[in-house]
Amino acid sequence: MSTKQEADLPQRPQRKRREKQTTADQKSAAQQVSCDFKPPPETQAGRAPAQLESSAAGQPEGANYEYLDHPADVQLHSWGTTLEEAFEGAALAMFNYMTPLKDIKVNKTLTRTYEAEGHDLHTLLFQYLDEMLFVFATEMFVPCKIAVTQLDRSSWKIKATGRGETFSKSQHVQGTEVKAITYSAMQVIETNQKTDIYVIVDI
Repeated sequence: MSTKQEADLPQRPQRKRREKQTTADQKSAAQQVSCDFKPPPETQAGRAPAQLESSAAGQPEGANYEYLDHPADVQLHSWGTTLEEAFEGAALAMFNYMTPLKDIKVNKTLTRTYEAEGHDLHTLLFQYLDEMLFVFATEMFVPCKIAVTQLDRSSWKIKATGRGETFSKSQHVQGTEVKAITYSAMQVIETNQKTDIYVIVDI
């Protein structure tokens, strides 16, 4: 699947995966394009993932997230006009902290489907981000486009699709490793106009 020898980020303990993801030959540069993935219209529900044109500062231009100061760790703040958009932004913020997403390309042959469930909104957010972190730790896959295709409040289940490429130390900048998601000061604030998410991650 993915080659992980070049990356030296610490690996998390292995755990059983629910399903094997689709992969194909990753060596053809012709199959890699800029980070412009959009989910099919039927799954997008009129929403567009965060724009990821790079800015001079290295932060993706138009991204719906930011980083807030914290004494020991880092606090991710994401937002969107819907809960789904805010969830997408939170995940992108996490990955961008580990490696600049402006440098990540979409490999058309690579797709990852993330699934998680909880018993309320906070546990759902935690499990969603933790699943993505697990895939990164075991496969070194970095999505630069994420689309939440299902978020069920009755069963507290979420499903998202990610497109990107495999992290390579020779090709990508290694930022700060996110070791774990935490519940500390976690907030999901929903209003009629927007949704804000605050998550502190252990670094």
